[in-house]
Amino acid sequence: MVDRIVMDTKILAGKPIIKGTRISVEFILELLSSGMSIDEVIKEYPHLKKEDILAALDYAVSTLRHEEVYPTKQIL
Repeated sequence: MVDRIVMDTKILAGKPIIKGTRISVEFILELLSSGMSIDEVIKEYPHLKKEDILAALDYAVSTLRHEEVYPTKQIL
């Protein structure tokens, strides 16, 4: 699924997008987090496929999985 996600510095400043579109992974996640279903996203953006939406979710999970967290001292 990751082959559906590309980055090109000439498109959206290099943000990850769905291949062949100008729709970013971030935008798809925003739509889903606002309460839209996968079917609703596809209805609104018919050039997207379910596999594109799932690839965006997979990309986000993969990115978070590899995120490094550095604990900081809490100030009370």
